[in-house]
Amino acid sequence: MKSLSAITIGLLLLTSFANANTAAGKQQISKSKSTYHWMKFNAADKYARSKVADLGVTIEAVVEDYVMGLGTEDDLKAAKASGLLETSFPLTPKMLDFPAYDSNFHNYDELTTELEKLAAANPGLVRLSSIGKSLEGRELHLITLSTDGDDMSRPAVFFMGGHHAREHLSVEMALKLSQYLVQQYKSDNPRVTPLLANRTVYIVPLVNPDGAEFDVSAGDYKLWRKNRRNNGSAYGVDLNRNYGFGWGGGGASTSPSNDTYRGPSAFSEPETQAVKQFIDTHDNINIVLTYHTFSALILYPWGQKYEHIETEKDYMVHKTMAETMARWNGYTPQQSSELYIASGDTTDWAYGVHGIISFTFELDPGMSPDKNFDPGKGFYPGQKLIEPTFRKNVEPALYLLEHSDNPYRVIESTSTAYGFRADIL
Repeated sequence: MKSLSAITIGLLLLTSFANANTAAGKQQISKSKSTYHWMKFNAADKYARSKVADLGVTIEAVVEDYVMGLGTEDDLKAAKASGLLETSFPLTPKMLDFPAYDSNFHNYDELTTELEKLAAANPGLVRLSSIGKSLEGRELHLITLSTDGDDMSRPAVFFMGGHHAREHLSVEMALKLSQYLVQQYKSDNPRVTPLLANRTVYIVPLVNPDGAEFDVSAGDYKLWRKNRRNNGSAYGVDLNRNYGFGWGGGGASTSPSNDTYRGPSAFSEPETQAVKQFIDTHDNINIVLTYHTFSALILYPWGQKYEHIETEKDYMVHKTMAETMARWNGYTPQQSSELYIASGDTTDWAYGVHGIISFTFELDPGMSPDKNFDPGKGFYPGQKLIEPTFRKNVEPALYLLEHSDNPYRVIESTSTAYGFRADIL
């Protein structure tokens, strides 16, 4: 779910077509099983964009009258047959010129080590556990921050990163948030210390470890999005199309070869099952924030239909909180389906089933006319972006924690308290 300026897209197309005509531009992404293509579609409104999403293409850039999408050879064939495709070009190794090893990003083993160190050094505050295992048997690490042994006695925010394999910056955001909160608590920060004395923080930095490891395996980058489910003819399920609320609707593919393949059934994947089980059994979670990349957006339900959230106060809470957080990080706040329809995602399920106030942050890089944007670096922007992206998103995270006791305070509800989720419903 992305937003690009028309000027930037123009620069992108001119630069990319020039690259595509070089010898390097005719090569496939190193060691990738499929050539990925950037595709430009005529799509003047959200309804036309939803038709593009239904092709199985992942929409990565939205402009006033067209979109840019990313897809495989099979997606390109479907796009050509649709009559919506205006033009396309292959991604090349040059476009994905991100170092094979970057010391400031963490692979799965390095992430595990960092989390173990954090827990070992702070036994009274940090607990490291797991919400389950991935398809290939990796632990889905959970960091719990609580000064009370009974973490469920306090209102909580649940932060997640790494649903999509190639979105490594989202993992770093979640990891750095856990480290920052611990550091500030130990420093007796007048804002953070009281918060952690009265709130519980749950953080799963990496929901899709199998996909993330595959994306950086063999020293190259594959633009991999899904998990590593063997579907016979192709690998992977899009975990953010596999949640149960509205599953099987628009913007989620039935084809295993597509990047937005929804899976054979809702919650077919162990990773989404683990998230579901955790939220189902933690009634103190009043807010969910899931980090993705890229393009600097704050999104909230619904994604699976165009209508606003039916309960007016719930809609206004989401809208108000999104607009408030946007003042700090400079992102664009909006309902997800204003871009295009996407069904089976995390936030629609968390709100639709449990009434949890839920947001998706599409992190940096954002797009502006003064940037000659390289499409590959949207997902692989370089380590220089980790710290500034984190810094601009600290205030929104603290804001959510502060309001997790009663998010409805942001619209000045006449109720004195809503308590935990069960009371809200």
